Amino acid sequence: MTAVAAPARDQVLRSTRVLGAVIVPFLVVAFGGLYWFPDDTRHWFAWDVQPTITPLVMGAGYIAGAYFFVRVALETRWHRVHVGFLPVTAFTLFMAIGTFNHLDRFATDHVAFWIWVGLYVTTPVLVPLAWWRNRALDPGVPEPGEPPLPRGVRPALLAAGAVQSVVALVLLLSPSTMIEHWPWTLTPLTAQTLGGWFALPGVTALMMGLDGRWSAIRITLESQLIGLALILLGTARAWEDVDTGNVLAAVFVGGLAALFCALLALELVMVRRAS
Repeated sequence: MTAVAAPARDQVLRSTRVLGAVIVPFLVVAFGGLYWFPDDTRHWFAWDVQPTITPLVMGAGYIAGAYFFVRVALETRWHRVHVGFLPVTAFTLFMAIGTFNHLDRFATDHVAFWIWVGLYVTTPVLVPLAWWRNRALDPGVPEPGEPPLPRGVRPALLAAGAVQSVVALVLLLSPSTMIEHWPWTLTPLTAQTLGGWFALPGVTALMMGLDGRWSAIRITLESQLIGLALILLGTARAWEDVDTGNVLAAVFVGGLAALFCALLALELVMVRRAS
């Protein structure tokens, strides 16, 4: 008799939920400092992040990540959160590379530096390990009664993800190129770490487009909406840092606004279809 494989259990392992719960406080604290006190990073953060718009972008990303990992800690079905793990892995790798390339820029006598280093030494290992251990638990099929994504959404997600991923790689591999053309002031360190904030949504969009199940992408999409909204608000708050004569300023703001509107429209359409 031929053996029949047991169906995937579609559960989030306890160790993965614990990892999510442990990560959340660090992200919330980073958000609070970077987003509410962006002009004071030299006193409390791992390095002096300038100009104001850069810590605002970083803080927005951290609270979006906090939302995602809260959902990981509370979720019982693995397929609903799996899309976010490889993008977070990419992000943490960018942070680690940027950090160790520019250790001389950090306040190494500050406790924040050691927390930063601890996070970006451990999370590039722990996050993909959690994904690896959970991956076989995904049944790989939509939930019963789940509506399909509208036609064209998956190719659009893949295209958007590819563009953001290319920008991220250029920021990481050739920061001098981006420093020359970016619409606000960057250093080699902020260019490479900013690459992480493009790698995160870029790989997220690729993962969402590859998976294609609404139940699998919804939580990660909501996390992206939070981050994009706060980046746009932060950009408005620090608009004096932006070189408005640089065409990339319009591309940056217009691209983020268009992506936010597209993802919000997708959320609203899919919620209506599922009701």
